[in-house]
Amino acid sequence: MEENGGSFVAVRRLSHGSERSTSYHSSPAEVVTGSTAWIGRGLSCVCAQRRESDARLSFDMTPSQEECLQRLQNRIDVSYDSTNKDHQDALKSLWYASFPGTELLDLISDQWKEMGWQGKDPSTDFRGGGFISLENLLFFAKNFPRSFQELLKKQNGNRALWEYPFAVAGVNITFMLIQMLDLQAAKPRTLLGAIFLKLLSENERAFDILYCIAFKLMDQQWLSMHASYMDFNTVMKATRRQLEQELLMEDVQRIEDMPSYRLLSR
Repeated sequence: MEENGGSFVAVRRLSHGSERSTSYHSSPAEVVTGSTAWIGRGLSCVCAQRRESDARLSFDMTPSQEECLQRLQNRIDVSYDSTNKDHQDALKSLWYASFPGTELLDLISDQWKEMGWQGKDPSTDFRGGGFISLENLLFFAKNFPRSFQELLKKQNGNRALWEYPFAVAGVNITFMLIQMLDLQAAKPRTLLGAIFLKLLSENERAFDILYCIAFKLMDQQWLSMHASYMDFNTVMKATRRQLEQELLMEDVQRIEDMPSYRLLSR
């Protein structure tokens, strides 16, 4: 362990390009607080602060990886549109996946506050994460319903008096992952980004699965830190560090190989 707090973790070799050492000293990326306009009431987005060394890194992509990255970037670029019927239908699907058997009275309703949106209109909370943040929540609800319901209803552990709002936290996690993996760059500029792109090329749902892992891991960190409402940023920083360390592990060849994937249940 280095004096500056960096940790020594094993990383795998990339399947193409020059040989790389199988060990890597990494200091967790510095994290700063971003705009709070789309979070409100004490929650703010957690953004990566680029290190100077990152700008000197460059990783080539295969044509298949380029296509996978472009498809994911196309998803990221889509803003939530409250007048788009497909977006409306996705939002309705999220409600019924979250509260089966409970009728949704309207797309603008106080009912949404039960899920942890800031107000009666969830569309106002999607500005930070875009439509993909809704897709992430819906993927989580449909593919890991048990874990989704446990987090939505805060069923596990000794909960705080002031808990994080579930839905807004979900949007925040989408935004954090996009920043952590530098997904809006034309090609990977960090080792972490290159590793994730390899995982994405092997499973196009890798980002959605990573989202589910991150959400479950965030809640575990929340409980282990005995966190309360104003500790959310600290919990997100700890979650990000854990995700980075797991992605850099040598034996993580698929997104499902991440140790925290085992936290999820269907």
